[in-house]
Amino acid sequence: MERLQNLLLFLARSLVDEPEKVEVHAREEDARVELELQVADGDVGKVIGRQGRVIKSLRSVCRASAAKLGKRVSVEVRD
Repeated sequence: MERLQNLLLFLARSLVDEPEKVEVHAREEDARVELELQVADGDVGKVIGRQGRVIKSLRSVCRASAAKLGKRVSVEVRD
């Protein structure tokens, strides 16, 4: 779980203007991991991207990494 958390943290920090305000909160139940991404108010649009393309890409990368660990993951952006 920590590996997924660090991956999302690294990717999100590389996208935003205020990387020090990026936080990832994780919850694990059985083989499912829920990641909540929190960024500064001005950076939410950068993380979501046009028509949600950036967040879809982040979710895909996290899913691929989770599959290697035998887990399922969901990524949500917290307001």
